[in-house]
Amino acid sequence: MYVEGLGRHTCPSFHLLLLLISLQVGLHSVEGVWPLPQSYVPSPEQYRLNPQAFYFGYGKQSAAQSGCTVLDSAFKRYFSLVFPDFSSGYGALRFSVDKPFIVEVTVDHNDCEGYPNEDSSERYSLTVSAGLASLNADTVWGALRGLETFSQLVYQDDFGSYFVNKTDIEDFPRFQFRAILLDTSRHYLPVQTILKTLDAMAYNKFNVFHWHIVDDPSFPYQSRTFPDLSSKGAFHPMTHIYTQSDVRRVISHGRLRGIRILPEFDSPGHTKSWGKGQPDLLTPCYKGSAPSGAYGPVNPTLLSTYEFMAGLFKEVSSVFPDSYIHLGGDEVDFTCWRSNPDVRAFMQKMGFGADFTKLEAFYMENIVNITSSLNKTSIVWQDVFDYHERRSSLSVVEVWKQGCYLCEVLRVTKAGLKVILASPWYLDQPGPTHNWARYYTVFPLAFKGTEEQKKLVIGGEVCMWGEYVDATNLNPRLWPRASAAAERLWSDEKQTFDVNKAFPRLKDFRCKLLRRGIQAEPLFVGHCKHEYQGI
Repeated sequence: MYVEGLGRHTCPSFHLLLLLISLQVGLHSVEGVWPLPQSYVPSPEQYRLNPQAFYFGYGKQSAAQSGCTVLDSAFKRYFSLVFPDFSSGYGALRFSVDKPFIVEVTVDHNDCEGYPNEDSSERYSLTVSAGLASLNADTVWGALRGLETFSQLVYQDDFGSYFVNKTDIEDFPRFQFRAILLDTSRHYLPVQTILKTLDAMAYNKFNVFHWHIVDDPSFPYQSRTFPDLSSKGAFHPMTHIYTQSDVRRVISHGRLRGIRILPEFDSPGHTKSWGKGQPDLLTPCYKGSAPSGAYGPVNPTLLSTYEFMAGLFKEVSSVFPDSYIHLGGDEVDFTCWRSNPDVRAFMQKMGFGADFTKLEAFYMENIVNITSSLNKTSIVWQDVFDYHERRSSLSVVEVWKQGCYLCEVLRVTKAGLKVILASPWYLDQPGPTHNWARYYTVFPLAFKGTEEQKKLVIGGEVCMWGEYVDATNLNPRLWPRASAAAERLWSDEKQTFDVNKAFPRLKDFRCKLLRRGIQAEPLFVGHCKHEYQGI
C-alpha cells in the first residue's frame, strides 16, 4: 500500500477509515463557556471555519463603526485567539474559495473612546448560524464580553480544522463589580506581568483591576507632584517604579479589554514607605517623654498632612480616570499615636478622650471629603465602617475579614451602604489547586436581608497579596482558582452551584488559558491537547 502523500495507490479501505475518523472528529464540541452564560442553547449542528474566509465586521445599524478603537483592536486580538495556529494576522490579504463566515457586531451606544464605569452595561446576545455570528450589545464593553464567549465556542478537530456549532446565547453579569487585587508594594510586579494579568482577567470576564500600588514596604508609584515618594520610598528609584507612562499603559490596556483600573492609596496605616519621601507625614513614636526614632501611622493632627493628601489625591484623580478610588483605612496600630504627647493633646482638644477609633474616623472623614471634592467615589476597607459613627459620609465598603463575613455584609447593607465582598477570595496563601471548589461554593447573597439590601452588594474581589507572591508564581497561584470566583460573580447561581458539573468546563477552560500563554495550575491528573509551551 502506498501511503506517502496519500497517492493514487491508496487502498479504498484507507479512505473509508479517514472518512470515519473525520466523522467521529466532527462530533466533537466544546465543553461549554466559562463563566457560564445566563442562557446558553448549543446545538450539534456545526460549521467549519476557514481563517482565510473569516471576518469581523460592524452591523449596518451599529452605533460604532470602523475606527472604533476598542472593537477594532479586539477584532485583531480575537482573530489570533480564535485561530491560534494561523500564522497570517488579522487584516492580511486572504484568498479562499470557501463562503465567508462573518462575526457581525452591533452596539447601541458609541462609547468607543470612553472608559468603562460602574454603570456600564455588559449585556450581549450572540446567535451563531451558517456563515454568520450575530453579536448584539448595548455597549462596546458588552460586545467585548460577547467576543470572548464566541472565541470559546470555536474548537479544532484532530486534524487542526476549526469548527463552531449553532448556538444561541443571552448573557449579562450577575454582579457589576468583579475584581482582582494585585499588591505591587510587597513585591514589585513588572508592567508586563500586570498586562498579562489583565489579559487573563478579560478571558474570565473580570472587569476591575484593584491596584494596591503602595504599602509599608515600598512606594513604587512615581508621583509628578511628590517625586521623592518613589525616589526614596521604592525598593529602587529607577528599576522598581511605575512611571506615569507605565500607569497610562496599564490604564489603556485595561480600557481596551473593558477593565476599570482602581487605584488604592491606603492610609493612615500601611504607610511606612511614604514617610521616607515626605517629612512630617508620619507620627513620631515616643518612649517615655522622648521620641524613639520610630514612626507610626500618618499624623492626623497636622494641617500639613491634609494639604499633602489633597495634593496627592488631586494628581491621582487626574491620572486614573475611574470614578472610584480606594482609600484603605485598615489595620491601624494605635500604639504610636498613644505614645505621642501631641496626639494625646489633640484628642483632648477634639473631645475624643482616649478613644483612638474616633481619631481615625476624624482622619478618614477628612480624606473622604478630599476625594469627594474631586468627584470620586471612595471605597474603604470594613474597619472604617466598623468604627465610624457618622457613616453617612461613606459610600462603598469592602468586607475582607474572615469569620462570619455575611454578618458584616448584613450590617453594612442595613446602613444603606454598598458592599464589595473579598473575605472568601483571598488567594495569596498557597493551597492545592483542587481547593478551587471552596472559592466556587461561595454565595454572596446568602444573608437574611431585604431585596433592597441585596441590591447593595455590588460584587466581589479576588485578593492576591504580595508577601509570598511575585512574577515567578503569580499566575499559577491566581489561575484557575480565580476563575471559580469569576463564574460565581458572573453567572446565575442556580445554574452553577454544582461543583461536579462545573469541573469539566473548568478543566477545559484551564487548557484554553494554557494555550493563550497563562500558566494556570492543573486541577487534577490529566492532560491538555496543547500543553503550556513557555513564554
